[in-house]
Amino acid sequence: MPFTIAAQIGGKSTGARLARVEASPQFADGKFRNSVPTPSSLSLTALPRIAVAAFTGTAERRPHHAIPLVNPALDEAGGLHVTWLGHSTALIEIEGRRVLLDPVWSERCSPTRFAGPRRLHEPPLPLHSLPPIDAVVISHDHYDHLDMTTIQELAAHHRATFVVPLGVGAHLERWGVSLARIAELDWNETHRLGDLELIATPARHFSGRGFSRDETLWASWVIKTSTRRVFYSGDTGYFPGFAAIGAEHGPFDATLVQVGAYGTDWPDIHMVPEDGVATHLDVRGGLLIPVHWATFDLATHKWAEPAERTWREAKARGVQLAIPRPGERVDVDNPPEVDAWWEQVA
Repeated sequence: MPFTIAAQIGGKSTGARLARVEASPQFADGKFRNSVPTPSSLSLTALPRIAVAAFTGTAERRPHHAIPLVNPALDEAGGLHVTWLGHSTALIEIEGRRVLLDPVWSERCSPTRFAGPRRLHEPPLPLHSLPPIDAVVISHDHYDHLDMTTIQELAAHHRATFVVPLGVGAHLERWGVSLARIAELDWNETHRLGDLELIATPARHFSGRGFSRDETLWASWVIKTSTRRVFYSGDTGYFPGFAAIGAEHGPFDATLVQVGAYGTDWPDIHMVPEDGVATHLDVRGGLLIPVHWATFDLATHKWAEPAERTWREAKARGVQLAIPRPGERVDVDNPPEVDAWWEQVA
């Protein structure tokens, strides 16, 4: 399919898919809802302040030096490894299976190729250099998490199953992914690939491409085998649901938690770093790997602030932490010490 804005926006749920969407306990009055009240629209009084902030302080929102990239050695080792590839894109190797989270390789996270947030660093490895992938997991359909070109390349060159929240499969089908390769889940539903379980769990966010809003579901994810467990928060505001996830599915060997792209005008849909550490503790996590920072300028905070605040809070609360460089492969059982590499870049 050629790249057009209409194609990149994606598809709409119809037929049996729409029936599943409308039957979801999370769906009411034509939209998906959070389990706790969550205002996702900015007030009119906030818009002038946000507009001014968007065009000021831009130098601090980008690194002053090249972000160090690591070309990962993705071998066949067992155990549990996490390779952070930038923003929320990560490869999880779990007991011989490979799960790719929210893959975005495009230059911009945008419906266009000429406008929108542009990458602050190159992908650490080319998309064609990925080893065979068993599952591609999507948290929600925003452009910085679901990218048409990347999905099409993965579908063409990997035999992976695409595991997505309800309604998101309509985008993938429009982009040429066969229905047989799409597993679409509501919260607390599970898709199994042999001994690998992928469980969609609640998050506190919103969805939408183009002018639509909340017609597809968003989710956090539990990724587990009989011996290992990983939690991925997706994009989310902090809410009591994380403690419930920890009680039902924890403890987790590792968590990948959103800590970047926050602001005072949207605290209910994106966590600040301190909330990210609290989420890690709520779900009963072992090693915390912060994500959703460093790659795209999506908020007005300083570029390195998410890493610095996460590091301080993790120290204060006794949380084991890894902050890898993009492309760095972390052995969850033997994580590297945090060396504050971002300070040399900022």
